[in-house]
Amino acid sequence: MTEQGRRAFADVMTFPAPEETSPATEGLLDYVYAQVWQRPELTRRDRRFVTLACVAAADAEGPLRDHVYAALNSGDVTITEMQETVLHFAVYGGWPKASRFNMVVDEQWERIHRERGETVPPPQPLLPLGTPSDPEARLAVGEQAFREINCLPFAPTRDNPYQGAGILNFVFGEMWLRPGLGMKERRLVTVACVAWQDAPYPILSHVYAALKSGDVSFDEMDELALHFAAYYGWPKASHLNQVIGEQKQRVLDEWAAEAS
Repeated sequence: MTEQGRRAFADVMTFPAPEETSPATEGLLDYVYAQVWQRPELTRRDRRFVTLACVAAADAEGPLRDHVYAALNSGDVTITEMQETVLHFAVYGGWPKASRFNMVVDEQWERIHRERGETVPPPQPLLPLGTPSDPEARLAVGEQAFREINCLPFAPTRDNPYQGAGILNFVFGEMWLRPGLGMKERRLVTVACVAWQDAPYPILSHVYAALKSGDVSFDEMDELALHFAAYYGWPKASHLNQVIGEQKQRVLDEWAAEAS
C-alpha cells in the first residue's frame, strides 16, 4: 500500500514523498496520507487549518515549513488566509510560537514565487479596519461578538485588562471579525489550539460553540479529533474526543429543549 501512500503524500504536500523506509514513514504514508487525509468528512482545505495549528504548536520546524508550503503552493489557502491564520493562532496558541509561524509563512511565500520565477506581490493593506475605532463602541462590538461567537447570553465584564483590553477589545472586538478568514476556518484553528493546551474551560466552550453555531457539524468535529490525533498525538486527542461527545449531547439537549 506504500505506493498509494506516496501518491497521496505528493498530492497533499505538492512535492515527492520521502524515500526512506521505516515503520514511522510507512505509517505516515499509508495511514496519515492514504487514509486520514482522504476521508470525506473534512475537505483537504479544512484539514490544512487543523494541521497548521498543530505543527505550529509543536515547534516542529520541518513539518511547519512543509505544511505552510503545501497549503500555499496547492492554492488551498491564500496568503491572506494564511496570514490571518497566524494572527488567530497567536491569540489561541501564543505570540512566541506565532512569531516563528509568521517567519515561515514569509519564507515559504517567497520560495513559491522564486520557484515559479515570479515576483512576490506587494502585501494587502492592513487598514482601514471594519471595526469601530471609538473605544466604547469597540467594547460594545466585542461584547456582542463574544455572545454570538460563543453562543452564550453573557459577555465578560470590563473590570480588568485581560477581559476588557484583551478579550473584548481585541479578540472579539476585532480578530474574530476580520474578513480575511472565514468563521469555520477560525473554529478549526481554535479547537485545535485549545485541544493541545490542557486548558479545561476553553476546550469545552469552543467545542460547544463550534457545534451549537453549526459552523462545524457533528461529523466534522469527530473527524477533527482524528486529524488532530495524527498531528498532535492520540493522548490529547482522546481528551478532545471525550469533550466532543459531552458537548454534542449538551447541544442536542439544548436543541430539544428549544423545540419543546
